[in-house]
Amino acid sequence: MEMLHTALISLLVAWGVVTVVLICVLVYRSALATQEKDQIFLGAAGQSMAKEQLAVVARIERLSRPITALIVVSGSLQLPPGYWQRSDVPLVSVSSV
Repeated sequence: MEMLHTALISLLVAWGVVTVVLICVLVYRSALATQEKDQIFLGAAGQSMAKEQLAVVARIERLSRPITALIVVSGSLQLPPGYWQRSDVPLVSVSSV
């Protein structure tokens, strides 16, 4: 029983760490998105601004795969405790004395 408890605590800690990292990445992406402008820059003066915007968009797009991976990992770490909690199969064999 102690081994099961330790495994569940380990999964809970791992899920918490992954979820905190996911939230931090989502906040970072949101902060980047506030810098993104919906404007078209025409002329030589706007070229530097256009480059900055392209860099912001590239950073936002680069974050999409890590965010998806963190969502999948966070969700999959919730499956084993949920299965153990709802399972009809006993986790620990109790022998009658």
